[in-house]
Amino acid sequence: MELSFHLCIISLLLLSSKSAAKESEIISRFQRYLQINTAQPKPLYREAADFILSEAASLSLESQTLEFVPGKPLVLLKWPGSDPSLSSVLLNSHTDVVPAEHDKWTHPPFSAHLDSNGDIYARGSQDMKCVGIQYLEAIRRLKASGFEPKRSVYLSFVPDEEIGGHAGAETFAESDVFKGLNVGIVLDEGLASPTENYRTFYAERCPMWLVIKATGAPGHGAKLYDNTAMENLLKSIESVRRFRASQFDLVKAGLKAEGEVVSVNMVFLKAGTPTPTGFVMNLQPSEAEAGFDIRVPPTADQESLERRIAEEWAPSSRNMTFMRGQFKQKVSVLDDSGRPVLTATDSSNPWWGLLEEAVKKANGKLGKPEIFPASTDSRYFRQLGLPAIGFSPMANTPILLHDHNEFLNKDEYLKGIEIYESIIKAYASYVDHGRSAGSRDEL
Repeated sequence: MELSFHLCIISLLLLSSKSAAKESEIISRFQRYLQINTAQPKPLYREAADFILSEAASLSLESQTLEFVPGKPLVLLKWPGSDPSLSSVLLNSHTDVVPAEHDKWTHPPFSAHLDSNGDIYARGSQDMKCVGIQYLEAIRRLKASGFEPKRSVYLSFVPDEEIGGHAGAETFAESDVFKGLNVGIVLDEGLASPTENYRTFYAERCPMWLVIKATGAPGHGAKLYDNTAMENLLKSIESVRRFRASQFDLVKAGLKAEGEVVSVNMVFLKAGTPTPTGFVMNLQPSEAEAGFDIRVPPTADQESLERRIAEEWAPSSRNMTFMRGQFKQKVSVLDDSGRPVLTATDSSNPWWGLLEEAVKKANGKLGKPEIFPASTDSRYFRQLGLPAIGFSPMANTPILLHDHNEFLNKDEYLKGIEIYESIIKAYASYVDHGRSAGSRDEL
């Protein structure tokens, strides 16, 4: 009896040791990806692509590298399904990250340092290299279990999301390659959640990056006269400020979530006559500009906002040169069919129900679905009328994307792999017998 007990203890210790070693390998792969410096404006895309392709080969996934723009590779992987008539599942992630101020970090931003609390510090640990590798690790687990998908599962690792996605997801979504994938559902990035509930996003605010310009007669710095460029611009800024305050008050009062209001933030002012040591102080400039980052939810009236810009914020009566279409970047809140760019989160969308059940099955909890407050690559797929859900399984985690000391705890990372394993299995197994296979009606 005593010998049997000792053998049982030894067996448990060996299993524990193997589990720890396997966990260490998983974390190591995540760290290696994080250590590749893909920060804008000079991301090491080639190194990132080579790493992803190597991992894909270890999983026997089909792969191809696309370059819609030279020097900006998009890696596309495929796990073939047994029924090619069914629409496919697309798991999207971006490979680039935003720059980091190295001297403001506790640990170097590309060291992927693992501290004694299990926190992994790195730029991209939350946004969003974690998600890309979690996809792969989830597939690794599914393959090891013997699971075979009915639907084909694609993984896209795209460039340039952090600078608008024009050379990445936007071009990809418009390509013949994408049309050939017959995509039925897209998963993309979400946000960390400080609570135990994972956050999900069914839409996002669309960017309108606006520059307005005021003109006026130049004059001596001591002279008082009407319609100076600075005076006209300041009137516009005050009008914008009042609108911003009215929207922000709705959030402060708890009447609307941040993603449900129009946000307006001034991001630059440009005026004055420069000198080698500063500006000419006794000259009123003839031109002045201000830039605004405006984000519009799909539930808002975008045309009404444009009229407000033309009539209140930049009227020609105040020598403002704004005209319709003078946006640095503008994305419509309507899709190609003229419908609001959002994904249904009710029984009309089977993919939403599948995600809810899969997360629950993996012992996760979902909060109320939200409108993403900023922009992601999801908008390019929703623009086509495709359902796209933003989801990054990071609970009990401070929101640190684009911040100093971005980190993700290793236990949250590992739990996220289990969550994706459950979701991918549910999506890749789904067949709606009530509708014709491959029909867009199943969307």
